[in-house]
Amino acid sequence: MSIDAPSKINFFKGHPSNRLLPNNEVIEATKQLLTPEKRPYDSQTENRHPLTYGSDEGALWVREQICEFNNKEVFHIDNSNSSILSKPEFLNLTSGSSYGILNILLQTTLAHTGYTRQAFIITPTYFLINDCFIDAGFGDHKLTAIDEYPETNSIDFDLLQKKLDYFESLSLIDGCDYNDISNNISISNNTNCIVNPEKNLNQTKKIYRYVMYCVPTFANPSGMTFSTKCKLRLIELARKYDMLIISDDVYDILNYDPNTPTPKRLVHLDRESNTDPASYGNTISNSTFSKIIAPGLRFGYQESINSNLVRQLSKGGANISGGTPSQLNSMIVGTLLQNGEAKRIINRLISVYSQRGKTLSNAIKKYLPKGTIHKPIKGGYFVWITLPKGYNSIEIENLLRSTYQIIMANGSNFEVVTDKRNWGTRSVRLSISFLEEQEIEEGVRLWGEICKRYAEKHGLKF
Repeated sequence: MSIDAPSKINFFKGHPSNRLLPNNEVIEATKQLLTPEKRPYDSQTENRHPLTYGSDEGALWVREQICEFNNKEVFHIDNSNSSILSKPEFLNLTSGSSYGILNILLQTTLAHTGYTRQAFIITPTYFLINDCFIDAGFGDHKLTAIDEYPETNSIDFDLLQKKLDYFESLSLIDGCDYNDISNNISISNNTNCIVNPEKNLNQTKKIYRYVMYCVPTFANPSGMTFSTKCKLRLIELARKYDMLIISDDVYDILNYDPNTPTPKRLVHLDRESNTDPASYGNTISNSTFSKIIAPGLRFGYQESINSNLVRQLSKGGANISGGTPSQLNSMIVGTLLQNGEAKRIINRLISVYSQRGKTLSNAIKKYLPKGTIHKPIKGGYFVWITLPKGYNSIEIENLLRSTYQIIMANGSNFEVVTDKRNWGTRSVRLSISFLEEQEIEEGVRLWGEICKRYAEKHGLKF
């Protein structure tokens, strides 16, 4: 089912309501950026004019603004805790998280050769992420699902350890010749890096043996947040097995509890305990402004523990051909950060979404069957709901759509394609970002009506 199928109420869409899009703020920021005939940085190699090709890593002044905002406003990191401080040289600017993921996979993994042995994806997962991994060569059962444990804010480490040990026991593909990967490129066994002598004898390209994808804070679709203990254990395993953890850090800034600090990212924790300047680290934060300002801007950034990995990501073929992919839009966002409008936009979203989350939680308790499982939303966009045993979410969703033109995303959308868990049997993901409070209330009420009819037909308790 298409996310844009005709409907009266759409719980599937994961982007802001049109009224929340910052039209005027973007117009003013664009005027502020482009009205001057010249800017101080127009001729600077690491910044450049907003309407020309950008530098490979993206404008330095924009990266500085992002770091200042994250350090001071979001994670409250000061110079006294410099071991985890974000710095502009640790960032590579992108055209959003989706392209960011594909760029990371293409630049750091070699699934098609067998060198990168397996990808692990936390399940339930973002419903479009499978395609990115398949495009990067992770088809044919090279995707393994690892379950979340919401009760402990952790994951199935026993299964992950078992799978890592299994894939380590296998030999690489017979006849794999790394010299055939590309002209003049070979594998460096002592560093697990690719060396391209034609460009620079000292230039290396880090390739990982394993890769993991997760949304560690206010996850899509479950809303779960990894504990610090879970994150540290993941980093420990990643270092042991040469695994890159790609964390989609796209919702964590939308924190609805003013009394709970925004959790440190995996990249913060990795940086804090890795003091080797030659290391590429084992984490990459894949972030975007799509969820916190406007998706149409198509602008985001990647952050690693130091400059090594993000420099590699910025030197991919497409980047060095055209420079940073969102030069103009990155500077519009940079201006919004600089003039304080970004903070006001985000605070408005937090206020609206927080109230919508309360409305949704109350409606679930009021209208859905007793025994329905859900956790109140603490941040991000999504609530994961599990109906009592006997209820079939796929059948109920079909009835809801045909009867009332209400669209939901049943759990079957959030599987790892080659390692399914049958999430669609009872579970549903609802989004609070697109619908107004009255639509949320009415949608859940009608959902409850369909559930009640389903219960009567199948002899279930309601």
